[in-house]
Amino acid sequence: MFRVARASQYLAITGAGIEDIKLSKKSWVFPWQSCTVFDVSPVNYTFQVQAMSAEKLPFVLPAVFTIGPRVDDPEALILYARLISPHANGSNHVHELVEGVIEGETRVLAASMTMEEIFKGTKDFKKEVFDKVQLELDQFGLIIYNANVKQLVDVPGHEYFSYLGQKTQMEAANQARIDVSEAKMKGEIGAKERNGLTIQNAAKIDAESKIIMMQRQGEGTKEEIKVKTEIKVFENQKEADVAKANAELAMKKAAWDRDAQVAEVEATKAVALREAELQTEVEKMNALTRTEKLKAEFLSKASVEYETKVQEANWELYNKQKQAEAVLYEKQKEAEAQRAAADATFYTKQKEAEGLVALASAQGTYLRTLLDALHNDYSALRDFLMINNGSYLEIAKINAIAVKDLNPKISVWNHGGEHGNSGGGSGNAMKDIAGLYKMLPPVLDTVYEQTGMQPPAWIGTLAAAES
Repeated sequence: MFRVARASQYLAITGAGIEDIKLSKKSWVFPWQSCTVFDVSPVNYTFQVQAMSAEKLPFVLPAVFTIGPRVDDPEALILYARLISPHANGSNHVHELVEGVIEGETRVLAASMTMEEIFKGTKDFKKEVFDKVQLELDQFGLIIYNANVKQLVDVPGHEYFSYLGQKTQMEAANQARIDVSEAKMKGEIGAKERNGLTIQNAAKIDAESKIIMMQRQGEGTKEEIKVKTEIKVFENQKEADVAKANAELAMKKAAWDRDAQVAEVEATKAVALREAELQTEVEKMNALTRTEKLKAEFLSKASVEYETKVQEANWELYNKQKQAEAVLYEKQKEAEAQRAAADATFYTKQKEAEGLVALASAQGTYLRTLLDALHNDYSALRDFLMINNGSYLEIAKINAIAVKDLNPKISVWNHGGEHGNSGGGSGNAMKDIAGLYKMLPPVLDTVYEQTGMQPPAWIGTLAAAES
């Protein structure tokens, strides 16, 4: 029969004329050969791998692997046809095989890395898992076409990543509050400083302007000799104005200094108050951090104890299974030995029965020959057989043994005067009755001696018993 495979299939042919396995896309299949069609299309395998980091923190690693046979390598394809193709491409057998390899390598790799290394080095972790799994799959002729490792997920009861996200959010929120407070404080202080400088500069400019005006007016009036008195008066007035302006300026400077000092004190107090608030928040965060650390330590200890107890239970279960298997194997061997012994006994009994049948057949032929020779005289045949088998001699021996230890006791009773009475018929009748009564004592005495039984009281008592 001529077989043709599809584009994604191969023919695996074994049988006469083929040393191992022949792979082909089309071929003749003879009656003494076997042909199996297997598919080489890649298959997606989705897993939820549970692993534990070096800090004993469990996590779930969702992963999707696209795995199929290595079609560009004939040796790998033959290896796949020999080991994997007898099972369906998507069967539980292949799924469990791939899952076991991936879980084993992932757990071993995760146990050698911390959670921070796994989380930050996801790319390197994926490459390590990919290389190690591929190394294991090479022995089955499989290749990983694509591997997609998703983000790490918390195991129920172990919310490490959730706590880590909450911690990051809290740190960002607290830093934002601190930055806002610092910016607000700097803005208020800067605004007050700028207002003070503006007021100071304005007063200084006013004073300088007045002084310049006075100087110009004095220069104009110096040439006027006639009006020296008026100029003197004017100068005195201007001096008084300057003194008044200086006094006002001094008062304003004092007010500005006071306001600046108050602003400085308020700023200092505001900074101290903000520092106290920030210190309180820092202490709260430290307490929360210590609490989370203690929770993590307790969770880690509980996880380690749980894993230890699970491993101990698995070890005890494995030992009990092995013990049960050993007992079952021993019972099977005992049953096989008993079956062999029974077969041997049956064979022996069968052969003994066959021998007895042959012996009985021969004895029947012998007896028929003797019976024919004795002219069908069964008594003569019986006597001949008893004489030939020594039966008479055995009977004589048995009788001799039976009477060997016997010690018979013979009692002789003499009644006397039995012949003296020669009366008539009535006399003979009484004689017979008297003889019967005379015979009772020796009979009862013999019974007493042999059995120890006494006669009834109405008959009488024995002299030997009375004594």
